[in-house]
Amino acid sequence: MKKIINDPNQVVHEMLKGLIAAFPNRLKQLEGTTVIVRKDVPVPNKVGIISGGGSGHEPAHAGYVGKGMLDAAIAGEVFTSPTPDQVYEAIKAVDSGAGVFMVIKNYTGDVMNFEIAAELAEADGIQVEKVIVNDDVAVEDSSFTTGRRGIAGTVFVHKIVGAKAETGASLQELKSIADKAVKNVRSMGMALSPCTVPAAGSPSFELDDSEMEIGMGIHGEPGIEKKQIASADEITQELTGKILDDMELRTGDEVAVMINGLGSTPEMELYIVNGKVHEILSNKGIKVYETFVGEYMTSLEMAGCSITLLKLDDELKELLDAESEAPAFRK
Repeated sequence: MKKIINDPNQVVHEMLKGLIAAFPNRLKQLEGTTVIVRKDVPVPNKVGIISGGGSGHEPAHAGYVGKGMLDAAIAGEVFTSPTPDQVYEAIKAVDSGAGVFMVIKNYTGDVMNFEIAAELAEADGIQVEKVIVNDDVAVEDSSFTTGRRGIAGTVFVHKIVGAKAETGASLQELKSIADKAVKNVRSMGMALSPCTVPAAGSPSFELDDSEMEIGMGIHGEPGIEKKQIASADEITQELTGKILDDMELRTGDEVAVMINGLGSTPEMELYIVNGKVHEILSNKGIKVYETFVGEYMTSLEMAGCSITLLKLDDELKELLDAESEAPAFRK
């Protein structure tokens, strides 16, 4: 295992220390926790927005804390859901009296621990609502989930909900827009190589030099199949085809596109994939409103990528375009 770390068991704490050092005027860490919050929380008369999950997916989730996106993010250990008490601390920190909205990726541990924290908060008189993101079209159930997994499409949900919250929207209005975003976002990924959890010291799965896995999850969960490496166009056609088969898109519809690197994929390759996605959509008469290419939700040093499409209407476009001061999603 070759990694630029100190103690494998302290990587999350040392990462968060470095994150705060990079953005001291915008972010802070709640003492004794792995919770990163905006410096100005709680924001008066605004619903607090929180999300989180296991570490190893950076810049998700703490990179999306900032005006226009999240008010707080909770970092679990690598590929491990944050504990209910940590989520509870985040809820309390961001609540201004208007309630707290949780964006949860559909993994069994995340859903359970966030819901336990919500129950604790509601016992304290804090109103809490949630949305569960399940954008991955690859598999219906996995070793980590019941139902579809939540992957890079979650970033679009952060952006949409965060922007709506800045308008002074109520908890129920945020629930409505979050449900709309989740209904209209789909993703699928693939992997060329495994990743290594620092505390484990060995790769999480195996792929031969000539193999790839289609539909691989962001924790190394199995996908649809292992197969021989194909060309970028063939890979893109397969991923995009699966997504389009699952979406109700017609000629003239508009989408936002996200080409997401999983940790070790050069931007050169991501842009090659993006070019083919645009070609496929153009041939179907689907308009691309905005494109995002880069690392938005990674899997440590896994090589591979995911493709996300968000079907847009005027409301979603306006929220996507709204200002964001989050370090990993500046607009």
